Amino acid sequence: AVVSTQSTGTKERYEKLARHTTATSGFTLYKAIACAVEFDNQHCGIYAGDKDSYSDFADVFDPIIQEYHGIKADARHTSDMDSTKLVGNVNPDAPVKSTRIRVGRSINGYGLSPGITKEQRLAVEQLFASASKKFPENLAGEYYPLTGMDEKVRQQ
Repeated sequence: AVVSTQSTGTKERYEKLARHTTATSGFTLYKAIACAVEFDNQHCGIYAGDKDSYSDFADVFDPIIQEYHGIKADARHTSDMDSTKLVGNVNPDAPVKSTRIRVGRSINGYGLSPGITKEQRLAVEQLFASASKKFPENLAGEYYPLTGMDEKVRQQ
C-alpha cells in the first residue's frame, strides 16, 4: 500500500511542527518528508530520523503509520525477543561461512538511518566493534569495518 503524506497530512499539522528539531539528532519534519518532496515515486514518503520523531511529530506520523499498517489509533506494538520461539528451515548440515549484519533499527539515544549524525555513526560502529568481541564462541568471528577493509577480504 502506498501511503501519501498528502492523504494524511494537513497544512496546519506541518506548520505547527515545521520549526521543531528532535533532541536525539536534531531531525526536523522537513528532513522526514524530504524524500517525498524531492521524488514523487516514494512508497511511503516519510521517514523517522530517530526515536523522538515518532513522539515529536506524532500529529503527522501517527495517521500515516495507521493507514500504512491498517491499524487503529489505540494499537500498541508488542515485542518478543525469546529466540527459542523462532522457527525456520535452516539446514544444520550447511555450515555458515560468512554473515553480514545489517542494522535496520536503532540503539537508544542514536538517530535512525535518515537522522543519524556522523559522530553517532562512528560511536555506533565503535559500540558494535566492542560488543562483537564479547560474543560467545558459537557467534564469534572477525569484525570488518566497511571503510578500511582490505579488498581481498571484502571479496570473500
